[in-house]
Amino acid sequence: MRQKPYLFFTGIRTCGMLFGWLLAVSATFGQQSSLPVVQLQSPDGKLELTFTQQEISPGKRRLSYHVNYGKKAVILESGLGVQVDNHVFEHAMAHKVTSPPGSLGAGWCDNLVLKNIVRTSKDTTWKPVYGERNQIRDQYNQVAVQFTKEDSPDYELTIIFRAYNAGVAFRYFFPEQSKGLYYRVMAENSEFTLPENTSAWHTAWAQGPYQTLPLANWPETAERPLTLSLPNGLFASLAEAELTDYALTKFSLSTTKPNTVVTSLYESVDLMSDVGTPWRVIMVAERPGQLLENNDILLNLNPPATVANTGWIKPGKLMREVTLTTEGAKACIDFAAAHNLQYILFDWKWYGPAFSFNSDARQVVAPIDMPGIIAYGNSKNVGIILYVNLQALYKQMDDIFPLYKKWGVKGVKFGFVEVGSHRWITWLTEAKRKALENQLMVNIHDEYRPTGTSRTYPNVMTQEGIRGNEEFPDATHNTILPFTRYIAGAGDYTICYYDKRLKTTHAHQLAMNVISYSPLQSVFWYDKPSQYNGEPEIEFFANVPTVWDDTKVIHDAIGEYVTIARRSGDDWFVGTITNNDGRALKLPLHFLPEGRTFTAHIYADDPAVQTKTQVRVTTRRVKAGQTLDLTLLPKGGQAIWLTPEKK
Repeated sequence: MRQKPYLFFTGIRTCGMLFGWLLAVSATFGQQSSLPVVQLQSPDGKLELTFTQQEISPGKRRLSYHVNYGKKAVILESGLGVQVDNHVFEHAMAHKVTSPPGSLGAGWCDNLVLKNIVRTSKDTTWKPVYGERNQIRDQYNQVAVQFTKEDSPDYELTIIFRAYNAGVAFRYFFPEQSKGLYYRVMAENSEFTLPENTSAWHTAWAQGPYQTLPLANWPETAERPLTLSLPNGLFASLAEAELTDYALTKFSLSTTKPNTVVTSLYESVDLMSDVGTPWRVIMVAERPGQLLENNDILLNLNPPATVANTGWIKPGKLMREVTLTTEGAKACIDFAAAHNLQYILFDWKWYGPAFSFNSDARQVVAPIDMPGIIAYGNSKNVGIILYVNLQALYKQMDDIFPLYKKWGVKGVKFGFVEVGSHRWITWLTEAKRKALENQLMVNIHDEYRPTGTSRTYPNVMTQEGIRGNEEFPDATHNTILPFTRYIAGAGDYTICYYDKRLKTTHAHQLAMNVISYSPLQSVFWYDKPSQYNGEPEIEFFANVPTVWDDTKVIHDAIGEYVTIARRSGDDWFVGTITNNDGRALKLPLHFLPEGRTFTAHIYADDPAVQTKTQVRVTTRRVKAGQTLDLTLLPKGGQAIWLTPEKK
């Protein structure tokens, strides 16, 4: 699946080289060097990106950019470019060598000559199959700066910049090569120089813990998104969008330039033009909560789905069946049906040792009557999802996807996928596509993090790439996730409730159903139906949805406390959690519509409650404009369900 630039759209206005046009894009040319300076503003005028090409020595030019938000600097002057080493292809096709062997493509962008500047804008609204909100506005201004190589004009490179109100993004695009040459990208030289004293929420791997670090002496590369606190009071997040045909990119620190983050490719990438790199995204916000509220920018940077029929894609909650027996599965289905859970999952080993190529994912080896269980689940509106590890997926994908559709299976959980190399990223893209063709929903584990591609492949409901309850993180970690990992999209946190290894209170786990966005929400992950003893707060699991019509972040103190309110229809659900410290918070109900009275069902920790979970359920009548006083125990939280009273 090749990545294409989306330069022209229905309803997009294109204009040649007009100055002072509505896009607020200007191109000026220096009197001596005739090199471009291009400015691009966001639709609201708050963000401005400036791109320049400077001649630093005869025949050697440097590409750079900087970003401001109002009068505040976000990205200081930072370098751009790619390293392309095509000498093998060039030799084979008797073409002039543009990158000598051993150079690793360094300097490939040094002799680019401006060819054209194309400017576009877009302002449309689209409805996702599901999401954190039911309508998404796709509004941006764009400039595509087209270059050719001075000594080899059949080579072309376009740098595409987009400015949204939520942030700016750029990518490198290689138009179709007239001589049929391929492109071996050795590295990207994309820099992000931040103001001095910027700090980052750093994690070295997708399922790792976070720590706050300065832009110096990092122990390892950083995962994306990389959320940053700037000394001028702004917040930013460096992210990636549309990773489908490329290698994984993380962030490292420049070894030569202080306060500078650089892209770090997992490996070189072999591309066939016309093709674009993934988008490099710089989100900017005045408060951390805006980063989450505006994360649709990553979806907007992906092409829409081409599948017409999406009625079979049904978000819901799932419970893992841990006994891998027919009897256990029926008990799990009964529990799911009683508590409004839509799916059960058979985890690994149902078809044999998961890490062996000798296992056959077409055969059930566990004592499970699979046809009988699927039929029993259907009779109670509970679907079956099957775990399949990478070995079986790689070996048998073309066989098992049509087979599972025939069985009546609703989805597949991809286990322990490879996510670093170009080979495995493109393989995973193909696996998403084939699952989509066979009407199978997908949950991807383990190190995979999303880049907005669920817009193109809406069957990919969720993914791990998160330190959730398989590692049992503490409460402080959970207050960081909404402003780091969840900016990227859905995360399969694997919510638990009865497990003794939990490092949070039970009301905290209830609240995570709202804090943690996952259209396929795993709940009761390490739990069994037999552990349920009629705890009244379990009704919250039954009532809370997994997808939303609107999302608002009320409290956003990263690493301290978080409150998120999400709407489904006329009902609102609120999750609030604290870190390892207790605290009192006030919850303003300004998000409720004026003139209506709501019943607030409040689920709060209370050591006086005589159940093993110690959660008290209370109700009260509330209206917009009122404030709820929340008392949170250390490691605790509260979940609130607000439903309007009938008129």
